Amino acid sequence: MGKYNTSRLHGKLMISIITPVYNAANFIKKTMEMVQAQSYTNWELLLVDDGSKDDSVSVIKSYLQENPDERIRLIEKGVNEGAALTRNRGIKEAKGRFIAFLDADDVWLPDKLELQMRFMEEKRAGFVFSAYEFGDEDAVGTGRIVHVPDRLTYQKALSRTVIFTTTVLLDTQKIPKELIYMPNVPSEDSATWWQILRNGHVAYGMNQVVAIYRRPTTSLSSNKLKAIQRIWYLYRKVEKLSLLQSAVVFVGWAYRATVRRI
Repeated sequence: MGKYNTSRLHGKLMISIITPVYNAANFIKKTMEMVQAQSYTNWELLLVDDGSKDDSVSVIKSYLQENPDERIRLIEKGVNEGAALTRNRGIKEAKGRFIAFLDADDVWLPDKLELQMRFMEEKRAGFVFSAYEFGDEDAVGTGRIVHVPDRLTYQKALSRTVIFTTTVLLDTQKIPKELIYMPNVPSEDSATWWQILRNGHVAYGMNQVVAIYRRPTTSLSSNKLKAIQRIWYLYRKVEKLSLLQSAVVFVGWAYRATVRRI
């Protein structure tokens, strides 16, 4: 399939790409170039600056002066509020029918949007996500791929945090924006997917790699402890599961999280 005719697709089939920007000066130029290289061209890229203390904003403005593109919008919040509220600002200002998320340090393959739009149409879905590959700190693929199930319901998703935010695509004609706004809690992305699925929607997995998850060298033991604390908080405080229910889904989550990262 070739490039889409953007004049034909103008409006209802536009994709709004939400990118929170916080101290991303080292990545943000490549992020803009990567989106501009997408084979699907009817998009807008909302770069929502979360009070960066580095040169992120000046890098964006300089790039757009040299490479004008009306599809790219910089939104300066002026204060640091965290990923959830930053993405929510982007969702609020989005003009497209479809919502996609892209973190500044992650990588999309050039046909990511095109493949997912086709997949979404085939499944007649409102919520799709995809397989992805772990990358090193330079976003070079390591060959370690996270495969995804064909579909996820709420109950299955509780023990499978396999939905990578950078691979999500949502249709706001099927998933109301009210369900897409992210709660301001730890692991806000997982909480959002559960929020959508809890309301009767199903997420469809495209088991094809369309993104690379950059994993910088950090303390793995520290990351694991934080992940455990966050998932338990979501079970007990956000989803309000009983202690027994939380324990049961936690065992499944811990097993799958371990296998996924081996």
